[in-house]
Amino acid sequence: MNATPTTMSASALEDEAPSAGMSLRRSTLQKLKRDKGAVISASLLAIVILAALLAPVLSPHDPYDNNLRNMLKPPVWAPGAVADHLLGTDGLGRDILTRLLYGTRTTLVMGISAVLAGGTIGAFLGLIAAYYKWLEGPIMRIVDILLSFPSILFGLAIAAVLGSGIFSIAIALTVSAIPNIARITRGAAVVQMQMEYITASRAIGMSDARIIWIHLLPNSASTIFVYLTLQLGQIILLGAALSFIGLGAQPPTAELGTMASEGRNFLFFAPHVSTIPSLAILVIVLCFNVLGDALRDVLDPRLRQ
Repeated sequence: MNATPTTMSASALEDEAPSAGMSLRRSTLQKLKRDKGAVISASLLAIVILAALLAPVLSPHDPYDNNLRNMLKPPVWAPGAVADHLLGTDGLGRDILTRLLYGTRTTLVMGISAVLAGGTIGAFLGLIAAYYKWLEGPIMRIVDILLSFPSILFGLAIAAVLGSGIFSIAIALTVSAIPNIARITRGAAVVQMQMEYITASRAIGMSDARIIWIHLLPNSASTIFVYLTLQLGQIILLGAALSFIGLGAQPPTAELGTMASEGRNFLFFAPHVSTIPSLAILVIVLCFNVLGDALRDVLDPRLRQ
């Protein structure tokens, strides 16, 4: 007699989470549409990502095609420009617009991959630390140790072991993303662990894995997602900085930080070589930060009526 009600209660608890999630997503999208900054940032990011994905189609030239006769040509709005190079050329005569498209793709792939990998590991550690109290101490002490080191130090250490390059920088960025996301996830999950539905789930015999996957993760997801969005801008900026000092993508690979670094020698007479990729980094990071702030305001329970 007791088996049927228990089964029905478990099904009801499992069915309630997806419907609540759908309602929250609709409400979030409606509120975001009313935020002009979020709309503009999301639109710019969509354009940037689409342009990066379509780089082989949109690019007017080969990103690695040198032409010393056209070296350091200014953009079209400056005197002496060449019509075939809208944003000018760099010190080797390569088209900056083409390299900007390919460089944006490389930068975004490195940043997004690192945040997804680091976010997955960090979220897993945070959820485990919140659910199993006996693991909370060891996990959070490791997180505290990782947080005590500057992020750029990971790049220096990993580059010293593995050598500079995209693979090394991806590992450094992933490791840098783990501790902050683990800490944020653990904080959000600890709040959810005090809720009655966790006690009810345990009472009906639901396994730990199902409780974490069906209840704890979805109800902590909004906080995790907001921080991942904010973290993405910081990780992209860190990756560009490491590439700028020579630890990331190596020439002739098109990457925004590397492109900005290559233009340092021409700042006084051809500033566009360095400033254009730097402005691209600025726009990408700023859009992710503005969008993350908007998501935080929308998803913060204290601001939701």
